[in-house]
Amino acid sequence: MDKCLLSIDWDYFIYAPKFYWGSYSENKKNLIDLWYKRYIQAKAKEEDIQKEFHLSFELDKFWNKIKECFKFSKDIKIYVSDSHAMSYEIAIENKCKAVYLFDSHADLGYGGLSSLDFEVNCSNWLGKLLKEKHIKQANICYSPYTAENPEYFKYLNNTYNISYYDLKDLDECIEVSAIHICRSGTWTPPWFDDKFNQFIDALRLPYEKVNCPERKWDTANLSLSDQINYLLA
Repeated sequence: MDKCLLSIDWDYFIYAPKFYWGSYSENKKNLIDLWYKRYIQAKAKEEDIQKEFHLSFELDKFWNKIKECFKFSKDIKIYVSDSHAMSYEIAIENKCKAVYLFDSHADLGYGGLSSLDFEVNCSNWLGKLLKEKHIKQANICYSPYTAENPEYFKYLNNTYNISYYDLKDLDECIEVSAIHICRSGTWTPPWFDDKFNQFIDALRLPYEKVNCPERKWDTANLSLSDQINYLLA
């Protein structure tokens, strides 16, 4: 049986207003500074950005459902990172031939096949695995909050073995050799980081954390100079 990677993006569980959708670079500024900037700008309009994002009702039951559909191998490897691009390396290193992705984004590459000529990044890693024939199939389970549609990737869907599922439709016993959980901090609020850590711990298996820095979210003690610096970020 071919090895399988289960790849989970934290944004699968997070409702985000359309205003915050977009393409961003994964860097320190967008990881934390941009969130403070958004908070300060919203507060100036007497709005609370923290009330605009919501966690999915699926969160607490997710692992139970996953264990009904997937069988974890005895030597399973589990990784936690901030960037989803790490799934590319994990799939290759663990010789996985299939990927099951839970995400708000398909990560197939945005811009057709030409986007797969770029270096590996958080938006094209899955498409590159298919193009380079590291994997045979990609199975995408979209978040209920996604703004995407499989039709957006019609050409890629016709070129590669790509399927789309809802979590409730999975009823197979799929063996998993590796799990990757990414935070995607550029798109997920830092005030949910405690919930993210609880989500990882709820799996109750040892994991390796790679390039997933702690984010400090303390709006109560923002000095005037802090606010100016964040607004200029």
